[in-house]
Amino acid sequence: MSGAFFNKYRNKIITPQNLIRKIHKTRLKKKIAMCHGVFDVVHPGHVRHLAYVKSKADILIVSITSDRFINKGVYRPHVPQLIRASNLAAFEMVDYVIIDNNKEPLSNILKIKPNFYAKGFEYSKDNMTPETLKEINTLKKIGSKMIFTPGDVVYSSSKLIESSSPNIVFEKLYFLLKNYKLSFDKISKTIKSLNKFSIHVVGDTIIDKFTYTTLIGGQTKTPTLSLLRASEKKFLGGAGLVALNMRAAGAKVAFTTILGKDENAKFTKSILSKNNIKLFSKSDSDRPTTEKNVIINQNHRILKIDTLENKLIDKSSINYIKNKISKIKTNAVIFSDFRHGIFNRDSITELTSAIPNKAVKVADSQVASRWGNIQDFKNFDLITPNEREARFALADQDSTVNALTEAIYRKNNYKNIILKLGSRGILSCDRSEIDPEKHLGFSLDSFAEHVIDPVGSGDALLAYATLSYLATNSLLIASIIGSIAAACSCEKDGNEPITITEIEAKLKIIEKKMNYKK
Repeated sequence: MSGAFFNKYRNKIITPQNLIRKIHKTRLKKKIAMCHGVFDVVHPGHVRHLAYVKSKADILIVSITSDRFINKGVYRPHVPQLIRASNLAAFEMVDYVIIDNNKEPLSNILKIKPNFYAKGFEYSKDNMTPETLKEINTLKKIGSKMIFTPGDVVYSSSKLIESSSPNIVFEKLYFLLKNYKLSFDKISKTIKSLNKFSIHVVGDTIIDKFTYTTLIGGQTKTPTLSLLRASEKKFLGGAGLVALNMRAAGAKVAFTTILGKDENAKFTKSILSKNNIKLFSKSDSDRPTTEKNVIINQNHRILKIDTLENKLIDKSSINYIKNKISKIKTNAVIFSDFRHGIFNRDSITELTSAIPNKAVKVADSQVASRWGNIQDFKNFDLITPNEREARFALADQDSTVNALTEAIYRKNNYKNIILKLGSRGILSCDRSEIDPEKHLGFSLDSFAEHVIDPVGSGDALLAYATLSYLATNSLLIASIIGSIAAACSCEKDGNEPITITEIEAKLKIIEKKMNYKK
């Protein structure tokens, strides 16, 4: 996508207020027509609709529903509002495009006062909806009228998207870079600056063990697989992996956790020592160091066996962690919560109170088999839950991800949210937007091309997004670099930390594919 294309049609995208000023002098001389919709994917039906409306007027205004008010599916719109607006602006027959930041177009109809307001023939007499009736009544108030475009075939954006979603990963990034006046050079410089921060990671240590096997056979009397143990490999996971990713980025890292008195505790200490991470751990003989053993056969994950104790740590352990939080000098404190004993509603309140005033507060809840709630972390600067955790926290299975993010954002006074959507990428929400009542965030699709193992990608995103946010105070830069780190993690087998070199290499690949010019 070239900058020339973007700049050529960008002047057609206009606010309702500026549009009214532009058409004020021509209103008496020229006919004005207006139509409204989502236009998630512009299809032949849309083209016929717009061409017919333009034939009835001198000026054609197209109004699109903003992202936050679209409810045609959990992950809709597929195409963000700025790209949707640009797609329509590229049509010669379209004179102006506005993004409607209301649930219905009624307010803008009253302000713009078009001579005609057009809808597709599928909304006419026999299929008139309550929304259409409200639009007709609004038009009567200003002396305007509704027209319905003829048509013999009805196309559906929803059906087109469901059958084959268009890949717009680079288009989304392109428009965000342009809109925020951000360059790849700025992103690259940010990546190189991540080594100047001190981070304190607090959370549950997990040992991820892969046990590789060979299938011997199955029993004839019972449905039991017979597997021969071939080899095994251990990785430091959980909050420990967050600390490793931070260190791989060059940051100075302190890690506070609770460990058992076992071989996995020794393994943890060895790995952290080799990576020059300062460990503060309290031993608890009543609980093992959490281990999650995955049984693998021919690249298939057959079974997972957990060794853990999920009961809340005792008061002395809470006080130990609280003391470390208050005394360790750091730029940011990260609570990495897997609900294996350190965090619950009461302990989170107590531990949060110990965070130094100037430290950035970050929380990540990755609850696989336990009951956790990201909303227990109140007033944090950055949280990075996944969609499942956010839906559980709000008891909301049905809202769109835009509505879900907005609800959890407003309810808990967070400054920034990165909602992880798995293979669909992320949705980010930033309090520093100029007008948060109208536009709350942006989405990025996943940059992963060859997914091998997504486990650990959330930890990589958390680490690199936090450091990038510290470096720039920009959620967009944090989201981009965090997403790249997550993609790199998905393309590796096992919980290996992601290095700066890998991030930079991935960034160069993206830049080359986009052929981006600021």
